[in-house]
Amino acid sequence: MQTVKDIMTTNVEYCTPLDNVYEVAVKMKELNVGAIPIVDNQKLIGLITDRDLVLRGIAEKHPGSNQVTNVMTDQLITIESNSSPHEAADLMAKHQIRRIPVVDNGKLVGMISLGDLSTHTITGNAAGEALSNISETY
Repeated sequence: MQTVKDIMTTNVEYCTPLDNVYEVAVKMKELNVGAIPIVDNQKLIGLITDRDLVLRGIAEKHPGSNQVTNVMTDQLITIESNSSPHEAADLMAKHQIRRIPVVDNGKLVGMISLGDLSTHTITGNAAGEALSNISETY
């Protein structure tokens, strides 16, 4: 049986609470990604998306020197590496998110995205169903 560990991205770059939002934005640009995990002492404590930077940073007129903890999302949806890709797709659909940090024993071990799911065979076209549900408006 295929697991999240089989298809997740493992070399995940992250920032720490000591970084500021400008540093996060630069890292996103350099890596061409839309989310950066925030890790403190090897424990995942948050995630900053490009949307967070806009809504909680720029739109609220916070400077680039603002701490990441003021902008990050700290109520995270995570999944364990031994979970099934179908479970990941279900979580993405249910919470209308495109990526999920993979955490084992509180430690960030990877990220799984809708793109990861779409490039691997999972039963019942779960990636397509997840995308349909993510794209729905309230």
